[in-house]
Amino acid sequence: QVQLVESGGGLVQAGGSLRLSCAASGRTAGIDVMGWYRQAPGKQRESVATISRGGNINYTDSMKGRFTISRDNAKNTVFVQMNSLKPEDTAVYYCYAKRFVYGTEYWGQGTQVTVSS
Repeated sequence: QVQLVESGGGLVQAGGSLRLSCAASGRTAGIDVMGWYRQAPGKQRESVATISRGGNINYTDSMKGRFTISRDNAKNTVFVQMNSLKPEDTAVYYCYAKRFVYGTEYWGQGTQVTVSS
């Protein structure tokens, strides 16, 4: 099993910044993709950004240019720097990890990000 623990959420004014961190522990060998998803009230969970062990990055279009994902493979940690935050970015942000073999997926408990106008 893999445990994912997020940190860094909170309340910020529109235009502000937050940095989320996620540390993976347990059976972390074989984890390929790590990343972030979010779910706003009444909406489906959506991808924010993902990064592979080799550094291949994918962003959802609405986050490009504002969010930056990074990863420390040695520490099994993934980060997302979120700038120019908007009220519509308010959501619970979930850390995500996927194994290369079999594609087993893991999710964190989520961290709340609230952007006030």
